Amino acid sequence: MGKEDSDNGKYKTIEEKPVKIDKWDTAALKNALDDGAKKVMLETYGFTESHALTDGRLLICTIAVGFAMFALIWDYLRPFPESRPVLIMCVLSYFFLMGVLTLYMTYKEKGIFLVALEKDKAKVDPDNRWELASTLRKYDDQYTLSMTYTDAASKKTRTSQITKSVASFFDENGVLCMDLYQPEVKMLKNNVSVSKKE
Repeated sequence: MGKEDSDNGKYKTIEEKPVKIDKWDTAALKNALDDGAKKVMLETYGFTESHALTDGRLLICTIAVGFAMFALIWDYLRPFPESRPVLIMCVLSYFFLMGVLTLYMTYKEKGIFLVALEKDKAKVDPDNRWELASTLRKYDDQYTLSMTYTDAASKKTRTSQITKSVASFFDENGVLCMDLYQPEVKMLKNNVSVSKKE
């Protein structure tokens, strides 16, 4: 299921339990489409998911929570007003890290929900990188899926994107139709692959 058919070079469709969501919930629509695209990339093409972006966000959050916990413990051991300088330092550090987190999510993650690594078949070159990002504004039906390929050897990057109404991929009951959505993701990947070869 979802692997390459060696006889004709075509890819099989992903068969699974249908995803049903509330059609009026923009976040649920976006998440369902994101998960569907992620499933296509990982199961159909056999790529490996990288969690480096998420790990970076978790690291920033962990340090921020560490400052908050330290302030709590210090205040318990040395009650206010003796703990005042430490509390001020911890509070300022916490808010500084929240600013760093906002910048990280805005300029580093940039809506990326999947980083997939394409292993070198000869296991000589480093892994090529595929990134999937999406946008769906609140009260809007236009879903944009963008795909970026980064060649590990040359560091060259190729990007392609599609924008379609979410109604193109969901039926009237709010069920995601993978048979309609999967070809769009594959076509997007093929477009990036063609430009990669060129």
